[in-house]
Amino acid sequence: MTTISATAAAPSLPLHNVFVYGSLLADEVVSKLLSRVPPCTPAILNGYHRYNVKGRVYPAILPAERKKVIGRVIMGVTKAELCVLDTFEDEEYKRSTVEVFLNGDSGKLSAETYVWADKDDPNLYGEWDFEEWKQLHLKDFLSMTEGFVKELEKLDLKTRVAIYEAYYKK
Repeated sequence: MTTISATAAAPSLPLHNVFVYGSLLADEVVSKLLSRVPPCTPAILNGYHRYNVKGRVYPAILPAERKKVIGRVIMGVTKAELCVLDTFEDEEYKRSTVEVFLNGDSGKLSAETYVWADKDDPNLYGEWDFEEWKQLHLKDFLSMTEGFVKELEKLDLKTRVAIYEAYYKK
């Protein structure tokens, strides 16, 4: 039986930086997924736009000239934790390496991020708002995330999208 665990007996090297811009901005969600909240710092990803996704409560990013996404970098992510995030982001996203700028003129940093896989998706629109999401969706999203984490421990793993759709159709 293969299970994906967010924590390992010893950290896997090298450690990764992950730029997050949506539900993973919430420490509560990160804590549910990784069983910890790694160190983070505010960051900006230039040349991308953060969209709402029709029928979803989480956002998507795609390259866009003269746009920027404000988020944060989660630092010190282990290989096992990165696998959990990859599984959580599912087939809707592709993990990409990007360069982000740290707030406060602290320089730039290479980080992994999750870019929407379908660059021509007609369901992308507007600008996703984290504060609005926290007020409207955080509680339910945490419950859905708990279900996802329980699925990680099973042999017959359901995708995050399947768990999300089942949860939100209740």
